[in-house]
Amino acid sequence: MDDFQGRRTDGSTNESTNESRDGSAADDRLAELFAFLRRRITGDYEVDEFGFDPELNEKVLLEALRPLYRRWFRAEALGLGNVPADSGALIVANHSGTLPVDALMLQVAVHDELSRPLRLLGAHLVYQLPVLGHLARKSGHTLACPEDADRLLRKGEVVGVFPEGFKGIGKPFSERYRLQRFGRGGFVASAIRAGVPIVPCAIVGAEEIYPKVGDLPALARLLGLPYLPITPLFPWLGPLGLLPLPSKWLIEFGEPIRTDEYAPEEADDPMLVFDLTDHIRETMQRQLDALRLRRGPAFPPIVM
Repeated sequence: MDDFQGRRTDGSTNESTNESRDGSAADDRLAELFAFLRRRITGDYEVDEFGFDPELNEKVLLEALRPLYRRWFRAEALGLGNVPADSGALIVANHSGTLPVDALMLQVAVHDELSRPLRLLGAHLVYQLPVLGHLARKSGHTLACPEDADRLLRKGEVVGVFPEGFKGIGKPFSERYRLQRFGRGGFVASAIRAGVPIVPCAIVGAEEIYPKVGDLPALARLLGLPYLPITPLFPWLGPLGLLPLPSKWLIEFGEPIRTDEYAPEEADDPMLVFDLTDHIRETMQRQLDALRLRRGPAFPPIVM
């Protein structure tokens, strides 16, 4: 009898302790939320020259993306040691998926796995859209122009670029994991001028989230868009068609390509820039092919 009562007493004590801890944690989160809101209202937060708001990025924007990265896509980041821990670098990644979700997932990977903000270079169209352009600036991104890229790299930031641009994310599903033509190599010239390494990055998984099987070019031109896709779910299911399919993602950072062996003025040599751009593209295609084989099925069975 006494022993039974003692166990009940101990159990009750443990339950009370757990409830107390849960309540304390909830109180801490609530206090943190109020403190965050107070700083936003009073303007007591920092924004850099590009409009980057680190606190908003960490507490709100990235927090909204993490469930997609961790649970929906079950993303894994590989080769993390190839990205410098405390100096500038240019990450060059493949672009795909109809909508630029891969850019957002790469941002989460660099921030959460490497504890560094990723400063993405985006197309002009992004910054012409009122809400999206504002949020992109708050996330630390800026226009894909040499001036901004040079300034960020010289500050020691990790900068990300997708040289395929809309050609990459807008390609049909039949051309998945085939790199499209890169631009004129402006990203290579920026890396040479700053003397920072170029890190080729392969992203496998984005190709399957919105398989593009068709296009509506006339309507796209009317809306001022580079393309308007048709997928197995969109536009047939309306807003539900925008839900990405839960493919398995791998993000691999390849071996850095050094640029500090070149003099800054060699960034103006078009043949050097072209050759290095072509070399990076070939390296990334091999990396993509190998990573796709390593991943296996895009939708592996879930093991309970």
